[in-house]
Amino acid sequence: MKQESIQRFSQWVSSGAPWIWLNAAALSACILLMLGLLTLIAWRGLGHFWPTPVQEFVLAGSQGEVSRVAGMIRARETVSADRLRESGVVVDPGVQEIEQFLVKRGNRDIEDGDFVWLLATQIEKRAQPYNLAVIERTEWGVFIGRVTGLRVEGELLDSSDVWGEFKQRLSAMVAAREQLEKLEKNRIGEVNHRRERLRLREKRLSGRPLPSRGAISEIEAERAALQAQYTELVEEHRARDEAMGHAAAVVTTADGQNHEIALRDILDAWRPNSMNMAQKLGHYFLKIWEFLSDSPREANTEGGVFPAIFGTILMVLLMTLLVTPLGVMAAIYLREYARQGWATRALRIAVNNLAGVPSIVYGVFGLGFFIYAVGGTIDEWFFAEALPAPTFGTGGLFWASLTLALLTLPLVIVSTEEGLSRIPRSVREGSLALGATRWETISRTLLPMCSPAIMTGMILAIARAAGEVAPLMLVGVVKLAPSLPLDGNFPYLHLERKFMHLGFHIYDAGFQSPNVEAARPLVYATAFLLVIVTVLLNILAITLRNRLSDQYRNVEA
Repeated sequence: MKQESIQRFSQWVSSGAPWIWLNAAALSACILLMLGLLTLIAWRGLGHFWPTPVQEFVLAGSQGEVSRVAGMIRARETVSADRLRESGVVVDPGVQEIEQFLVKRGNRDIEDGDFVWLLATQIEKRAQPYNLAVIERTEWGVFIGRVTGLRVEGELLDSSDVWGEFKQRLSAMVAAREQLEKLEKNRIGEVNHRRERLRLREKRLSGRPLPSRGAISEIEAERAALQAQYTELVEEHRARDEAMGHAAAVVTTADGQNHEIALRDILDAWRPNSMNMAQKLGHYFLKIWEFLSDSPREANTEGGVFPAIFGTILMVLLMTLLVTPLGVMAAIYLREYARQGWATRALRIAVNNLAGVPSIVYGVFGLGFFIYAVGGTIDEWFFAEALPAPTFGTGGLFWASLTLALLTLPLVIVSTEEGLSRIPRSVREGSLALGATRWETISRTLLPMCSPAIMTGMILAIARAAGEVAPLMLVGVVKLAPSLPLDGNFPYLHLERKFMHLGFHIYDAGFQSPNVEAARPLVYATAFLLVIVTVLLNILAITLRNRLSDQYRNVEA
């Protein structure tokens, strides 16, 4: 019986079934780990936008004094009593562990910090008053307190419904501020852009030996017209700014201090303790939309990531336009034209080795060759009037895209060459036998059949480029870009401008932020957004490859 069991086990092992189950277990573990990672990132990131209840804590001091703190609980943990005693905290002798809460109290312009740790032994009482409000400001983060009054043009407003009057005036103020920002960015920004171009044209003209008097007169007339238009827009801006008025909300903190906040400095305000489920859901999706559509604030610890999303997508699209034709042409040469000898094999080895070069090396190469050498030469030849301020001789969108194109070029070359190698030789011979030239055979027969491999390499390159950070820090990405690379001013696409990137935004908010605790939820949310983009790109690559493979499967067979 024992011999029979050993024989069955040997047959089972030799059949390969254990390795199938082992592979299935490894794949299941990888899927579970990926789903767990995504769930953790989504929970930590997207949960930040939910209107967390605001609690008011009554704290007892060591001398019997009582203080109050209002805020939102962000984390809780259990700490050893011995560790607290070492830090000078008085703890009862019989206590071994104490629970403590990390509370975001905001008000960092009048408090010591945005967050505070509260020990459970300090808390005498805690409640959730319905009238505690969270006020989101343009600067200094959120302010937590009770809106107890409104001051309009220096006079305290007498109103029975202070919160309703406050929300109504705040909505009007937000709309007026948005119109003012559009005036600044669009109309005044366009005039300033045209004035700068006119200045550079005048400087270029003055550098000629005999400038045309008619050209000089034309520039002077255009400058006068732009100056008049600029003066008119400045007056309109001043009038709009004055029309916004000087209203302020009187907010009382938990410890009874009154603080006035100008309505023009408030972005939003809500009272989470008095909101029902429908209101909370509406607020939640509104904050997610603001995160996706707004610009960052407060050193990237608040606001949105739209410039980073826009910059990432635009850079990847430009990188794709650069790397795809180069990679496909290189693969065609290696497979269809180059003599298959030691030189070609050495070139293939070099291409494969390029895929393993650290990305920061590409960044250093892009900085030294593209920016300093090529960009500096372009400035001397075509933008001399702007010197010493560089135009292309500094980091920008084009150099970042070109650097990442070199970084991902081996992926496209290898994938395309493998696709070409899988096409039977009989297809080439049949096309040539029917009278087609070598280029017609490649362009009309081989490339369509190889398109699944080309697209797979291209989208894998996109997925890698979307997450790269190290080379971009040297060739054009910045913490906060003053304007988008694409706008309504000629030439519309400004390849020389610096830009923002999701990967660098994660690095900057997570490791360079002056307020790490406040930035942590946005780091998770941005990381989740970047992971979702990468996953969707890989799914798209698989889908496109499968469809094109089905289309040419019969031909390849």
